[in-house]
Amino acid sequence: MTAAPWPAPFAATPLDATVTIPASKSLTNRYLVLAALAGGASRLRAPLQSRDSDLMIGALRALGAGIDEVPGAGSVPDLAVTPIPAGHTVDAAVDCGLAGTVMRFVPPVAALLSGTVAFDGDPAARVRPMAPVLAALEGLGVRVEGAPDGFMPFTVHGTGTVRGGHVAVDAGGSSQFVSAILLAAARFEGGIHLEHNGTSVPSVDHIAMTVEVLRSLGVAVDDSTPNHWIVAPGPIAAFDVLLEQDLSNAGPFLAAALATRGTVRIPDWPLNTTQVGDKWRQILPQLGATVTLEDGVLTVTGGPQILGAELSDTSELAPSVAALCALATTPSRLRGIAHLRGHETDRLAALVAEINALGGDAVETEDGLIINPAPLHGGLFHSYEDHRMATAGAIIGLAVPGVAVENIATTAKTMPAFPQMWSDMVAQTAAGGTRGRG
Repeated sequence: MTAAPWPAPFAATPLDATVTIPASKSLTNRYLVLAALAGGASRLRAPLQSRDSDLMIGALRALGAGIDEVPGAGSVPDLAVTPIPAGHTVDAAVDCGLAGTVMRFVPPVAALLSGTVAFDGDPAARVRPMAPVLAALEGLGVRVEGAPDGFMPFTVHGTGTVRGGHVAVDAGGSSQFVSAILLAAARFEGGIHLEHNGTSVPSVDHIAMTVEVLRSLGVAVDDSTPNHWIVAPGPIAAFDVLLEQDLSNAGPFLAAALATRGTVRIPDWPLNTTQVGDKWRQILPQLGATVTLEDGVLTVTGGPQILGAELSDTSELAPSVAALCALATTPSRLRGIAHLRGHETDRLAALVAEINALGGDAVETEDGLIINPAPLHGGLFHSYEDHRMATAGAIIGLAVPGVAVENIATTAKTMPAFPQMWSDMVAQTAAGGTRGRG
């Protein structure tokens, strides 16, 4: 039975809210992969609980890792991880759902085992590109069966080892193609010399995150030459780590400050991080906000109006940025995000369709979007089974009465509590405040 559309809360007054965000999906799933390959037992403290992390846990358990919930200091359990045993033989099937980190990060791990691992996922996942990862594995001597045109379903036939060495891929479609190989590379016989041989790699911050996490666990990574990554073979150290909150998922809540001309605070914002979501501190002032980071609390206050801007490589932040641009009083242009056409949905086409359906003026360009000011009205905002589309609709609904989001439950991909968190935030309004109209 299809759920009824979710009436997006409208904020009649400016917000004055404090919001705590769950852990980073990108870090949770990277650490889970590395814990499965580590030299001993590891612990992830305050990890993300979401569909994507659940899918990663299920995938790694299927490959032989032991992953158990244990009591933690916070509101969610910690994860105790026992690595995949040496010489493990496997005959398994992995459900990737719609998680890019699972469908791309897990096949190189499967290649290290003896046996066969079949990969499949949601119907929408079968059109997400996989070819560069699979081509890299085949270039390293791994047999991959299936993958018509480089998409799921496919099967990895492992022999218990991967020889490693030099391999070239075109990672122009996703930084995950690089991270996928790097995460397992220390366990390859000869490590890896991975070379990118296409157009510029998008979302390079995510590769930097992978490299930093690897180095923190004793893996030697040389990324001194652009578009080349060299990982030395060797052990991956066991670890005990407290996960940072997800700064990308913080974006819609920070955007709410601009949409309502109010203030939103997020505590425990890291001073130094590799998360792409830290770019909010540079993006939001260009849209008219005041942004401060003091004593670990990031505070965003919206200006009297939302300003349009020219922004480059907003990556996974683009849907929230586009929602704000649709509410802006001057034109905006988002560049360097052509790769979003290969995410959970074609995000560029989806954003244009949904913004325009509410009366907006958005058009696609070769590498992004142009969004011009236009009066918006209520209506149904489709999510396309994409969590970031759903949250974009919620942002617009704060400022435009009568917006309903189709399938808000898709936010469970990375933030299952989003609908309740959003309603709780909207309930925190400035006492006696009235929203300014630009």
